Amino acid sequence: MKSMSLALSLAGLSFMMTVIWGTPLLRVLRHFEIGKIIRVDEPGFHQVKMGTPTMGGVMFILPVALITVMLNAVSIIGMENTGRSILVPVIVMFAYALLGALDDWEGVRGKRRGDGMRARTKFAIQVILALLTAAVLKYILDVPELIIPGVQVTLELGAWYVPVAAFIIIGGSNAINFTDGLDGLAGLIAATAFITYGGIAMLQGQIFVGRFCFTLVGALFGFLWFNVHPASLFMGDTGSLSLGATLAVVALMTGQWAILPVIAIIPVSEALSVIIQVAYFKLTKKFSNEGKRFFKMAPIHLHFELLGWSETQVVQRFWLISLLAAMFGVGLALV
Repeated sequence: MKSMSLALSLAGLSFMMTVIWGTPLLRVLRHFEIGKIIRVDEPGFHQVKMGTPTMGGVMFILPVALITVMLNAVSIIGMENTGRSILVPVIVMFAYALLGALDDWEGVRGKRRGDGMRARTKFAIQVILALLTAAVLKYILDVPELIIPGVQVTLELGAWYVPVAAFIIIGGSNAINFTDGLDGLAGLIAATAFITYGGIAMLQGQIFVGRFCFTLVGALFGFLWFNVHPASLFMGDTGSLSLGATLAVVALMTGQWAILPVIAIIPVSEALSVIIQVAYFKLTKKFSNEGKRFFKMAPIHLHFELLGWSETQVVQRFWLISLLAAMFGVGLALV
């Protein structure tokens, strides 16, 4: 009970810290003209978002890191198991945030304005970071490799664990990145997933992981204070890449990553829609010399917008689906 009370208190603290320093951060971003560039192929009504400050992931990453490091300072300095464990998601969050920040900066003020980093370069760095993280999880932290939902049996993957875990981290990072396209969508979906895994971690006795998750949720709510429609700030790749990778790491640390596609059903659907769209276009172009689209536009939230759903309808309905999926995921974890 005390652990849960502290976790909720940390969520409240991170929320207040994020909201308080959010306005000064907005001023800084506006001063340096770090504004979103909207692609010409996006729905026309997205053009009003042109110039909205981006790289807002900094807003929730710094408070979370500060609170987590201060809370676990003794364990970290002593390099006890708890300290080493909590360092992993924090370092991953920072590493992917730095990669995302470089991508955001390149797309806003760099030589590749409007495009960001080259896709191959960005993906290569993601792979390297993911492989290193997966190796740490297996060989240093010795996390449970795979808990089978429904039977609660831990399956050892052996040498396959590192590539599988790396794939999950890369996939999670890009899935949240694809989800970040509408006001409040990525933040709400990520917060729901972290609440779910925070609860699972607490039930497993991984109190430090649970506290980290709830701290991040509070900070995300603080970010959403500025990001709900109409958004005055976007998280950019700085936030979306780090959130996806961190969520994957937390899922791997609990061993309950088999239910991640359920809990993160919206990000998974967003990523799959992009894969289907690209594959279908290339396939139809190969046989008919004219590529066709499976969806009106991908990621799939744009498809529903073009069907006539308003931005708030898409966000609210996707969030409702995410909440139901999260409850189902918790059920699978507890069976």
